[in-house]
Amino acid sequence: MSTVNTPPLEFNGERFTPECQREIWYEHWHRYAFARELVQGKRVLDAACGEGYGSAMLAGVAQAVLGVDISDSAVEHARARYGAQTNLRFAQGDATALDLPAASFDVVTSFETLEHVHAHDELVAGFARVLSDDGVLLISSPDKLTYSDISGFRNEFHVRELYRDELLVLLRRYFPAVRLYGQKLLFQSVLWALDEGDAKASGHIAATAAQDGLDISESLDYAPLYFIAVCSKRELPLSLPGLALFGDREESVYAHYNHEVRKNMAAGGRIAELEAELDTLRNETAKLPAARAVTAEPHVASSIKEPRPWWRGWR
Repeated sequence: MSTVNTPPLEFNGERFTPECQREIWYEHWHRYAFARELVQGKRVLDAACGEGYGSAMLAGVAQAVLGVDISDSAVEHARARYGAQTNLRFAQGDATALDLPAASFDVVTSFETLEHVHAHDELVAGFARVLSDDGVLLISSPDKLTYSDISGFRNEFHVRELYRDELLVLLRRYFPAVRLYGQKLLFQSVLWALDEGDAKASGHIAATAAQDGLDISESLDYAPLYFIAVCSKRELPLSLPGLALFGDREESVYAHYNHEVRKNMAAGGRIAELEAELDTLRNETAKLPAARAVTAEPHVASSIKEPRPWWRGWR
């Protein structure tokens, strides 16, 4: 993925930008890293592409990528930042009313779009129309049960969220074959085979990206903290996994992490309040000497005698 030195698109909470950090960074980059495995040599439509980072990532392996977004400013930014890639272009357009030829794409990606529009059927039907007969749609959507109902959180930019069964009914109306994945940021203990030549050959897909998203390794590219070895005098068992995960259902580490984040955010807010109060006191204190000088001026003036002229010294 190549970029030019373009100022970041301002983050207003409606669309992700690569400069975002923590959970949202993992969630958004992971979707495109997953899609990257399925678009190699394909004609790709990235519908509601936003800032353009995902379209640019896919263009690194795809035959051609078209990023479409309803925002003129987002499209203009994407062209300026990623337009140097010859197999990538951006266009302004409404994902619910695509003005594109039928069967003109092999893959359509549309991440975090569905919940931002009311016209769900128009959106998905349009994707089915522009896809070839053996084409693939990759689409994401928050689960209303966990994202909103259980958490009590309301995203002001979401206009129509779906429950799992509602999402499946919608998708199967236009795509008879659907395989549903869950996505969630988890705290896990991870074991991965260090001598595994090809992660996909062992039945899993892994990707590790640099913070800027430019350097992507198709493996768990981390320095291990511990080594665990499986040894035998004969051949090792063929059923050894390439990847093993372990965690607790209560996600205790994540709960502690969230507690600390909330505590730090509250402390940061209080510090900002105290700093504002301190600035006010400093400003008021700075005015005190001037006020005292003005008050004391008449008295000071009356107590100071004019110097005698030089000729008065003769008397």
